[in-house]
Amino acid sequence: MTRQNYPASSAISGGSVREVFMAFLGLGLLSFGGPAAHLGYFRETFINRKKWLTDAEFAQLVALSQFLPGPGSSQVGLSIGLLRAGWIGALAAFVAFTLPSVGLLLLFALLLPELASPAAGAAVHGLGLVAVVVVAHSVLGMFRDLCPDLSRKIIACAAALLAWYASVSWSQVLLVLLGAVAGVVFIRDSIPASTQRFPLRYGKKLGWTLLVLFWSLLVGLPVLAKEFGGVMAISNAFFHSGALVFGGGHVVLPLLEEAVVSPGWVSADDFMAGYGAAQAIPGPLFSFAAYLGALITTESPAWVVVFTAVIAVFLPGFLLMLGVLPLWASVGGKPRIIKAIAGVNAAVVGLLAAAFYDPIWSTAVKDSSDIAIVVVGFFVLRFWRVSPLMLVLWCLSASMLSLWV
Repeated sequence: MTRQNYPASSAISGGSVREVFMAFLGLGLLSFGGPAAHLGYFRETFINRKKWLTDAEFAQLVALSQFLPGPGSSQVGLSIGLLRAGWIGALAAFVAFTLPSVGLLLLFALLLPELASPAAGAAVHGLGLVAVVVVAHSVLGMFRDLCPDLSRKIIACAAALLAWYASVSWSQVLLVLLGAVAGVVFIRDSIPASTQRFPLRYGKKLGWTLLVLFWSLLVGLPVLAKEFGGVMAISNAFFHSGALVFGGGHVVLPLLEEAVVSPGWVSADDFMAGYGAAQAIPGPLFSFAAYLGALITTESPAWVVVFTAVIAVFLPGFLLMLGVLPLWASVGGKPRIIKAIAGVNAAVVGLLAAAFYDPIWSTAVKDSSDIAIVVVGFFVLRFWRVSPLMLVLWCLSASMLSLWV
């Protein structure tokens, strides 16, 4: 396949797999704070220090990741690895950035059965309160950023109400599609993004192949899951969760809750504790899938379930990112596409708002002391802008203190 044309002055290509792996391993160990903070670390590392990209190149990768479902910061990292050192560079970037958080969450899953004392139980409960604070803060921030006009505010509110009362498992997919249609019809002021070509080592033919593979898995995995169950059912659950995450990593929470708590694979309390723990570690939030995989009991070896969960939740976003990259300059600036994505983002805000009450608030908040812990945590996160690690320490210590008050 032919390499796409690109200005010879670009410094993004021509690196080694080793330098990509080491750069992303350092980021995987130190990147606290969620997707937005990760992108800040990436910019400092790859633009200011290493000078692998220009601001314009980085902005295009970020813009593309925002237009597609999946883990935004991991999609950008995968793309940087691909452009710097080819396909093996992309794999090195993913593994290095994800491995530290996966390891820490697996360790937490292994220790969870030992947390049977009242103090340990209070600590686990405190992690659930962390999730309440983080998602509340995320919902408000996304509403402000993704719903700037009346049309998008209405789409978000309508999606929240419909999600609240909907009981069928496919309602989230339907609401995302309705959001896209509403965006095309009602949004008037969405501005098309500027686009450019990247120095890819593959062309549009492979890009379309990857997009066809994405849709084939999205449609085919439910059939295979129904027929074979087991690991195939786990693949389907995590793939569909990863395929519908528009607007930020926190959106994966209600999707994964539907995927693993509703069928009884993981208890609601263990789910919330793991999500709270995921806020205290560096790296991508999607690594939460490793923790959930470790708690799912099947006939397959535990490592197979964990590996399946992690790969399945990341795969849809990666297939879309890699598939659209060679097509981006041709389709990314079309007004209808921009409006459809804006409508999807607004609908996702509504989905997350509905999920904030059930299961997040209803599962984690038990009494008035929990409400006080959440309110204080929200205000220090919102107005004092403390780090997520400090928020975790507050919720843990306050929850444990409530045992003796």
